[in-house]
Amino acid sequence: MTHEIFLLTLTAASVGFIHTILGPDHYVPFIAMAKAGKWSTLKTTWVTIACGIGHVSSSIILGIIGIALGIAIVNLELIESIRGEIASWLLISFGLIYLIWGIRKQYRNKPHVHFHTHSNGTVHTHNHIHKEDHTHVHVSEEKKKNITPWVLFTIFVFGPCEALIPILMYPAAIQSKSGVVIVTAVFGITTIATMLAVVLISLKGLKFISHTRAHQYTHALAGGLILLCGIAIKLFGV
Repeated sequence: MTHEIFLLTLTAASVGFIHTILGPDHYVPFIAMAKAGKWSTLKTTWVTIACGIGHVSSSIILGIIGIALGIAIVNLELIESIRGEIASWLLISFGLIYLIWGIRKQYRNKPHVHFHTHSNGTVHTHNHIHKEDHTHVHVSEEKKKNITPWVLFTIFVFGPCEALIPILMYPAAIQSKSGVVIVTAVFGITTIATMLAVVLISLKGLKFISHTRAHQYTHALAGGLILLCGIAIKLFGV
């Protein structure tokens, strides 16, 4: 490994870490969905890693194609910005839909009083919630649990790693195939490891916070947080 590639590798690790930490969309969706869906640590881990791989790999493939075809870095960054637009709108749409679903779910599950009058004039009441319809709720929850990881994966495949493209160009320019492999591997591993660490540490910390009353609103809160992430990307490019 040359001195230049070594320095570029350190840069790739630093950029991978910083761009992940500064981008809440890299971890907030997983924290929110894991909490709302009561995901196990194992499921949270594999969903985060899978989405991270999709996120990094799509930019790596684009960068390699650009290198092979001799596409200028400006054009590659333009393509990445277009992908970023798509990803932000997908995140906004998913967050909004999930927010509405969460609000509707909470409204339907809100206990309410039913009055019953018997023929002898006796009147009694009882609390009632729609969640008692076991079969429909179970089917709905299963569908949601099965589709959510795939929705997140799709969004993250479109999500660009703009910081990777410039880093890739130097080893490509000096025709160092090993340099390209090392730089992309370090960037990818650092990005995914940082995503996973932030997600798991955050979920661990949330266990120590008392949120008894907020628990019933977890789905709506999860949708709201994801929606805000999408809006932040759209408006501020974070």
